[in-house]
Amino acid sequence: MNLADMLGYADIKQLSRIAEAYRCECSGHSKNELIQSILSTVSRKDVFDSQVGSLTIEDLRFLNHLLFESREAFSLEELLARAQQSCFGQTAKAEAKPPEKKTAAKRARKKSEPEPEAPVPRDIINRFRHQGWLFNGYSGTGKYLFQVPHDLKARFRETLRRKFAEELTYTDDPHVYRDEQGLMQDDVRALLHYIYHNEVQLAADGTMYKRFVLQLFDRLAIREELPPKGAWRFGYGKYFNVYPNRFSLLFDYCRQSKFLEDDGIRLALTAAGEERLAVKPPGEQIQLYKLWLKTYKGPIPNLHSLVHWINYLAEQWVTADSLSKVLLPLIKPYYYDDAETILEQRIIVMMVHLGLLRIGEHERHGTVIRMTKAGSSVVAGLAEPEYVS
Repeated sequence: MNLADMLGYADIKQLSRIAEAYRCECSGHSKNELIQSILSTVSRKDVFDSQVGSLTIEDLRFLNHLLFESREAFSLEELLARAQQSCFGQTAKAEAKPPEKKTAAKRARKKSEPEPEAPVPRDIINRFRHQGWLFNGYSGTGKYLFQVPHDLKARFRETLRRKFAEELTYTDDPHVYRDEQGLMQDDVRALLHYIYHNEVQLAADGTMYKRFVLQLFDRLAIREELPPKGAWRFGYGKYFNVYPNRFSLLFDYCRQSKFLEDDGIRLALTAAGEERLAVKPPGEQIQLYKLWLKTYKGPIPNLHSLVHWINYLAEQWVTADSLSKVLLPLIKPYYYDDAETILEQRIIVMMVHLGLLRIGEHERHGTVIRMTKAGSSVVAGLAEPEYVS
């Protein structure tokens, strides 16, 4: 439903709160007058832009969790979880800041200065309700659910897109760039081809012995190095702890697609794997993309929305530095991965591997990125197109 429809279902108490938030001058006793005044005020671009501009960073992160969801309704528990995930700024800064040498003066000053209060998730939800951005009601199953008006979602996306774009640096074409469209799918076949023609033995943990992995790396379009010993590796896939990033996703894909099987000692192709070896199925890029989202959304809860923002903001060549400044405040650190590492290594580099992004080096602006046409179609949810320049 759109905003006008949801206002029609709201009670006069909620309408009065929304009208007060927008400083509408109208009778608080007439539901029809309240609705008309709210709609007239919200439709003004300057008012809406001002409301968006006054969002706190926690509010912006919470809104970001909702803008690209295909689902229409959320329970209070789901909203509270998303609001909780949005309140990480102060904690992250405290963790990142190196410890200071404490003096008596600093200790005294710290006692006299009250700690800033962390935002309360329930307060964020209430603010959105009072602004007319969240409406609650009962679903057909009797469950208490919340919705964001469809037309407001579209306006939020467009307003934030303009706001973010003002902070970006766009460039002309770089002299050199890397485009990996189709290479991930080619390497699915290369992996299966190697296993089909070799007797690949497994270690006790179910992973390939190092010599097989190194031989296989020589046959892939993108060569990676094995993770160094002692490096922390968890959260980004079942085999992420032993294999490098791209290969880990490839291996996860082949396992989950049931292209591979093992008896605890050797790895072999299934009938489905032999069929994939012979013919590349349509839509495989989309399947790899969906697996990546599913695998990485644990450590990066708002991954889906971040990918959509990159799709919106990198339609042209844009500097990686300026895009980072816009998106980093939305990214929560994950254990030893800070926001910069997550954006650079877990999102941008993996989007390049998946054929969604091109990455280049501009002689004046440094690293630049741009969505591929195929990548834009995949992220937008359209059918997988032919690869085009």
